Amino acid sequence: MLPDVAQLDPEIGPVSPNAEMTAAWDGPEGDHWADHAARYEASSARYRHALLAALELGEHSTVLDIGCGAGASTIEVGRVASAGSVLGVDLSSRMLALGRAAAAAEGLGHVHFEQADAQVHRFDEAAHDTAVSCFGAMFFEDPVAAFGNIKRSLRPGASLALLAWRDLPRNEWVGAVRSALAAGRELPTPPPGAPGPFSLADRDITAERLGAAGYRDVELTSIDEPIYFGSDAEDAYSFVSTLGITRGLTADLDDATRTAALDELRHTLEDHETDDGVLFSGSAWLITARHAAPPRTPPGDGEAR
Repeated sequence: MLPDVAQLDPEIGPVSPNAEMTAAWDGPEGDHWADHAARYEASSARYRHALLAALELGEHSTVLDIGCGAGASTIEVGRVASAGSVLGVDLSSRMLALGRAAAAAEGLGHVHFEQADAQVHRFDEAAHDTAVSCFGAMFFEDPVAAFGNIKRSLRPGASLALLAWRDLPRNEWVGAVRSALAAGRELPTPPPGAPGPFSLADRDITAERLGAAGYRDVELTSIDEPIYFGSDAEDAYSFVSTLGITRGLTADLDDATRTAALDELRHTLEDHETDDGVLFSGSAWLITARHAAPPRTPPGDGEAR
């Protein structure tokens, strides 16, 4: 997910607890995502493909998709787990409606969507053999509690696979926008582990939290792919100029300074125009782990014959 300024810059906007996060994602942020769903999904498509390639999916898999947004990853998982079941959960009612419509259009009756906060929602216990998240598990107020709650929905030995952004300096697509809109200000860097798009960026903090939540075999693998913002600079500007980070960083500027900052943003997008569109470098973790309890042995297996 692309961050808003409140999640990036605590001095400009507070780091939201879950209630405020819910209000944002089932409100203005979710509305923006719903209005631009295809653009958002295209921006990080390369990462989503890397995540799906890492999943241990079969025809009968039962999958939980955390922070599923408009359902791109949920639908793609559902195509593979064609005789299983897939549940996508998100805070945004509008994005979930898009996911339901997309599943219905493909006749994927085994793909379902539910509005839920994964940190506290009462999932059916041991109902899934895989949990997945494509940049949707970075916003928990209490990550240990959230991942523990997700684990309770998994069968013993089940797998967890998620994408989360690495640190800010490795993600030009955020840093360049911030620099263009700084307007002479020193913008703070989000502290390690704080709720927001970089909450899982620190390898040690993330591994420790997942271990505390009851996972084993935690691995973090770097995925470095460009972020796509548009077909050309003008197309990209029509999108980036409306993002939460852009609105937040320009909200308190006077008219002249705001105009100058947005002009700088346009120039930055022009500088990143390529034959394949406007591209910025990015870096994410592919985080994999397992439910710490070993799989249950079916009755009769292992008995002497």
